[in-house]
Amino acid sequence: MDLATYVPSAFMGLMKNASELITFAYDVPFARAVVFGVHIGGHLFVEGLLLVVIIFLLSQKSYKPPKRPLTTKEIDELCDEWVPESLIPPVIEEMKKEVPVLSSAAGPYTIINGKEVINFASANYLGLMSHEELLDSCTSSLEKYGVGSCGPRQFYGTIGVHWGIQNGLYLSRSTIVYFKHNDMQSLQSTLVKVTQDNKRAKKLRRYIVVEANSGQIAPLDEIIQLKEKYKFCVLLDESNSFGVLGKSGRGLTEHYDVPVDKIDIITAAMGHALASEGGFCTGSHRVVDHQRLSSSGYVFSASLPPYLASAAIASIGVIEENPQLITKLRDNSKLLSTGLLGIKGLELANDIMSPLVFLRLKKSTGSLKSDLQLLEDLADRVLKEHSVFVTTSKRSFVDKCNLPVGIRIYVSAAHTESDLQKACESLKSVAASLFTD
Repeated sequence: MDLATYVPSAFMGLMKNASELITFAYDVPFARAVVFGVHIGGHLFVEGLLLVVIIFLLSQKSYKPPKRPLTTKEIDELCDEWVPESLIPPVIEEMKKEVPVLSSAAGPYTIINGKEVINFASANYLGLMSHEELLDSCTSSLEKYGVGSCGPRQFYGTIGVHWGIQNGLYLSRSTIVYFKHNDMQSLQSTLVKVTQDNKRAKKLRRYIVVEANSGQIAPLDEIIQLKEKYKFCVLLDESNSFGVLGKSGRGLTEHYDVPVDKIDIITAAMGHALASEGGFCTGSHRVVDHQRLSSSGYVFSASLPPYLASAAIASIGVIEENPQLITKLRDNSKLLSTGLLGIKGLELANDIMSPLVFLRLKKSTGSLKSDLQLLEDLADRVLKEHSVFVTTSKRSFVDKCNLPVGIRIYVSAAHTESDLQKACESLKSVAASLFTD
């Protein structure tokens, strides 16, 4: 008998023996017993036997420790073989670059490497950095409350906080769907898709997140119409519009004359127009109560130092008493944006009213890394050759928005007309030498 014939025959014989064993189990006398009036058939006997086997297997330990302890030599060998995972990402070549170090306050002018430069890298929109009233307010708070407020708000009281939008979305573990930047048709089609594809959509908390980091102004009036049509909530970040847009600087809602109660959650950083640090989050009583009880900022992080909150409050008072600061900022923003028109190799991506001027490449090199390196070379030369400090845009590792990299220029109401003209001339001069037709 050859192997090809023997294997099927052996398999069939095994199956026959198994079938006879099961038939025997069905036919044995005690397999057809009556227990408490219940007829116990052969199949129940087999199933009961299998259940006992399963319980026995589950009760066994999956790992049996060695009967003897490890010797010192074995422990040392295991320790030598173990390679711990790094707590931080590896340092790559791009991280070794020396960054400019400021040795003075980040006002409209600052000191870098012992030389005074015009500072367009800090969002000091209204020029309130080192303002006398803010300094007096900080001093009073330091004398009264000390430097820090120790710990979580639930233990030591409450002071406002700002959590980065992208990091907040990442921490929320929500399903995140992106639409094209400032494209209302893309937003509408996204809302339709989310609503139709999810049967539980009406029972979920659904938010349209509106933020700005490239100087463009979001069409808030259109967003509110879509919000009400598709029954979504709106989370609006006013970090670059609070103290900037609107007649009195109240932000995007005032700019578009949208009632503030139509916005469910408003957040803003206090490190821009208010020349402080931290941030705030506001909304309806229901939203605020939920944040106080559940948000990670309240539960885990240390509270904002009181002097920073005091400085922000003082800044609001200065803005209300000096509305001309907002007008001056708007004029400076327009002057710089119009002065940069026609710059070689770059184009303006921002709204002309925005104090965040954003220059992006007209033509990409084909690589994000190469694009960023080209822009960094431009920023470095403008600083070293012309004493004008600008910065390139950066991305968080959790930032999934596919916005292009570019040069960010923060305009301040404290900048003079000659400062703005020098910035335009310097950027155009370096760009002309870097970019070819």
